[in-house]
Amino acid sequence: METHLLSKPELFPSKEILIQVLGNIYDVFEELEKKLTQDELALTLDWNYYNDGKSWLCKVVHKKKTVFWLSIWDGFIQAGFFFLVRHLEGIAELQLEENSFTVEKEIGKLIPFVFRINKKEQIENLLKMVEFKKKAK
Repeated sequence: METHLLSKPELFPSKEILIQVLGNIYDVFEELEKKLTQDELALTLDWNYYNDGKSWLCKVVHKKKTVFWLSIWDGFIQAGFFFLVRHLEGIAELQLEENSFTVEKEIGKLIPFVFRINKKEQIENLLKMVEFKKKAK
């Protein structure tokens, strides 16, 4: 069973905590954070503890728009995007690598796209989706 890390409300996911829980894939997180926050994308990472899920989640935001949700799991970093049916054609045109994400069961009108990242090479596909989401209306 997959284990969601960062479940203690008193332990804010500081750099030290992330190094501890991510272990040998912390460098992947560090690279992802660097690419997301640099001037090109200018995204903000906002960590909050959510009682409903009993864990820390990171809302990745551009201005006031939520681009995706990031969470830390045992062995990987998960990024979840939510789209409407009208966005599916545009996503198909991104030509993302096969098996780079999964499409989960719809939640109301929203279609979740989930990336599980544990290697730096996987970041590029995620960044294509980030660019798309930033422009999507």
